[in-house]
Amino acid sequence: MTASRNRQLYIGLILALILLGFALDRFGYMEPVRNVVQTVLAPVEGEISSTAQELSAYFAVSADIRALQARNQELEALVNSLMVENVQLKEVERENEALRQLLNYTRNNPQFTYETTTVVGRSIGVDPTNLLYFVYVNVGARDGIAEGMPVVTDRGLVGRVTAVGPNSAQVLMLIDPTSSVNAIIQNSRVTGVVKGNIDGTVTMERIPPTEEVNPGDIVLTSGLGGNFPSKIVIGQVTEVTRRDQDMFQVARIRPTVDFGKLESMLIITSFEPVDFENEILKAQEQGN
Repeated sequence: MTASRNRQLYIGLILALILLGFALDRFGYMEPVRNVVQTVLAPVEGEISSTAQELSAYFAVSADIRALQARNQELEALVNSLMVENVQLKEVERENEALRQLLNYTRNNPQFTYETTTVVGRSIGVDPTNLLYFVYVNVGARDGIAEGMPVVTDRGLVGRVTAVGPNSAQVLMLIDPTSSVNAIIQNSRVTGVVKGNIDGTVTMERIPPTEEVNPGDIVLTSGLGGNFPSKIVIGQVTEVTRRDQDMFQVARIRPTVDFGKLESMLIITSFEPVDFENEILKAQEQGN
């Protein structure tokens, strides 16, 4: 009973205070109290308002940062995609340009038929008794390729086919030490033999000592011996060695073909190499 009576007293007291407050406010007695409270709480309200604004700005900036990060990831993905496409387009453009140059070569030299091929492998050996410089190409016997066929690019002579499989072939390059090509100086018509060296350089040997050969002279295939067609560009003379004790002069040749960057080439399929010496020997044997 005591607890119930106390609760009723508290409730009555609270109601009385509320009524008193309304009455005082109505008659204007609460205005000074309100002013005092506002004066005391004004700094607190300012801090609360400032803090609220800062929190709002923080969350807005955080949202912007997340949006920027997402957009940045999208842009990075787009840049990577465009970079890959650009690389692919450049490769296609480079390949098309190489094929256009080969096509121009075939148009300028219509006396032969050609098979376009691409380098699919290369080998550089270390034993001078073996083939040192040769490449593999992606055409073979099924494409009409045979041993001995000359190989060229639009820039000049590459070498000749030395081995053939059903779908691939091996090309011995001009710079190989076992390579030998009968050649002629374009202007003076001096003849000699172009050979490769172990270090990958090319020299023209067996030049008669009385003939004049100068740096800058253009060297072509002569067609002598029947192993290569005539008038294919080999390179340019860069140095001539004349020594009294030697029977012949030797000229260093800078090939027009960049053998380190071979990609697309042409195999001359309509040219059939002829070994004149063997043919003469066979004819002599048959005559006897």
